[in-house]
Amino acid sequence: MRLSLLRFARLNPSVKELRLHLCQTGEESKGVRDFVNTRYVQLKRDNPSLPILVRECSGVQPRLWARYELGKEKSVTLTNATAEDISKHIETLSKAQ
Repeated sequence: MRLSLLRFARLNPSVKELRLHLCQTGEESKGVRDFVNTRYVQLKRDNPSLPILVRECSGVQPRLWARYELGKEKSVTLTNATAEDISKHIETLSKAQ
């Protein structure tokens, strides 16, 4: 598990913000809740100046948003995604622009 956490080290500087939207109780958001509980701290430790927002709302579809320079944004749906899937999505979005 430690190896998967290491890939977060220093996300691309063009990423200005990450946002996670999830439902507190919905089954579709279970992987996002697991990700926040197990991997958020390491992600934040590796990227201390990067704003990482976790937004909870009842009944919302889980989604990951990445904001880049000049306000450009990309998002990925996280419905039924595992914590490992979310790690991969973050890695992919950190390389995109």
